[in-house]
Amino acid sequence: MRGRYVETVVTKKRASSRDFINAYDREESSGHLATGTAKDAGNPHWRHSLVHVLVATLSSFLFGYHLGVVNETLESISFDLGFSGNTMAEGLVVSTCLGGAFVGSIFSGWIADGVGRRRAFQLCALPMIIGASMSATTKDLRGMLLGRFFVGTGMGIGPPVAALYVTEVSPAYVRGTYGSLTQISTCLGLLGSFFIGIPAKETMGWWRICFWVSAIPAAMLALFMEFCAESPHWLLKRGRSTEAEAQFEKLLGGTHVKSAIIELSKSDRGDEVDKVKLSEFLYGRYFKVVFIGSALFALQQLSGINAVFYFSSAVFKSAGVPSDSANICVGVSNLLGSIIAMVMMDKLGRKVLLTGSFFGMAVSMGLQATAATSFVSSFAALYLSVGGMLLFVLMFSLGAGPVPSLLLSEILPSQIRAKALAVCMAVHWVINFFVGLLFLRLLEQIGPLVLYTVFGSFCLVAVFFVKKNVLETKGKSLQEIEIALMPPE
Repeated sequence: MRGRYVETVVTKKRASSRDFINAYDREESSGHLATGTAKDAGNPHWRHSLVHVLVATLSSFLFGYHLGVVNETLESISFDLGFSGNTMAEGLVVSTCLGGAFVGSIFSGWIADGVGRRRAFQLCALPMIIGASMSATTKDLRGMLLGRFFVGTGMGIGPPVAALYVTEVSPAYVRGTYGSLTQISTCLGLLGSFFIGIPAKETMGWWRICFWVSAIPAAMLALFMEFCAESPHWLLKRGRSTEAEAQFEKLLGGTHVKSAIIELSKSDRGDEVDKVKLSEFLYGRYFKVVFIGSALFALQQLSGINAVFYFSSAVFKSAGVPSDSANICVGVSNLLGSIIAMVMMDKLGRKVLLTGSFFGMAVSMGLQATAATSFVSSFAALYLSVGGMLLFVLMFSLGAGPVPSLLLSEILPSQIRAKALAVCMAVHWVINFFVGLLFLRLLEQIGPLVLYTVFGSFCLVAVFFVKKNVLETKGKSLQEIEIALMPPE
């Protein structure tokens, strides 16, 4: 089937994608689509692309695992490496990883556009393997910090590339469901790190095993991605039109190749991908979508979610709940909400889930703020604190967690998608870092009532922002979304 189309393609290595599109248009006008085969065939089967998406979500699993791996092991790490009781050093073990993630996220878009999505995944896995090995074998704090920084760079590259890849290889009618798989994979990574870290307090040197284990899924990602499809969107923008056609056939099935190419042509701008400059994100026709993306990530972090993740153990400890049980409760709430979001994403839509999620988070913060007042008994305050925290995590995972990265990879125009998503993710990491850095200090200085009220207020601001600025993308192709947001000049 493919050979018939290839004859119309310009045969040079980096042939213009516009020539390829024109060839398809000529076939359509000459009657080759008269039977309506592509349109009548319905949606492509979801099984074609599922295996490629599942391999990509290994990067999200690693992201979650490395976020949580030091939660249960930090005490034994600090004892073995000789910095026990040094809170600054313990904080650096956590924050160095975030610093590396910021660096990785800045370059992720240029890497994804330069070498392709598949190679970007493999480059993401490499520093994770090296960093995990360094952390597992180190004899001092310096080696641990260097290993955590390497791991962080991989963590920074992985999420934006995963969002790009899943969006570009998924059929429109299951794109939301597949996008939710990345959040579920992150939750599984967090839970996995919690479970594997439980023996760390009793078994000497167990924390080294925890780091070694993470090298296994990283190696699997690098290996399995070699057999996965490359993004046809990236290939076509690079002028590799014949390969794009072959990848569409692998992802969608033969009967949907032609319709997918024609649909992609609606927003194609040829080789403009190399001409887009970073400064163009700050003004002109790209400013609105980049602003929406950056604001969504900013509001996600200003809701206080990572303060909850980082310091939930203290709240549970005050209620008499052991830290390992607390972490598992938070992880299960996160996973449960993510599964519900996966089921509802392509039914209710992104905008409904985002609005409901942020509103529910505001209510949850209200419960925790109420627990900090003098109007409730100490017994009621404990239940409001613990219940409010678990409800907050649940509501976050229903929308504010999985939707922003998926939505951004949908609404960003194809020629700036990778680089703009990298910029938005950099905003995410900067605010994540400062929230984690300042949370305990602010909690001491202004108290939980004011701090939780501020977090809840940001959640309410997010509700109104989503209502006013976010476009519903459920069931729409990437080209339809781009045309709606970025009409031709």
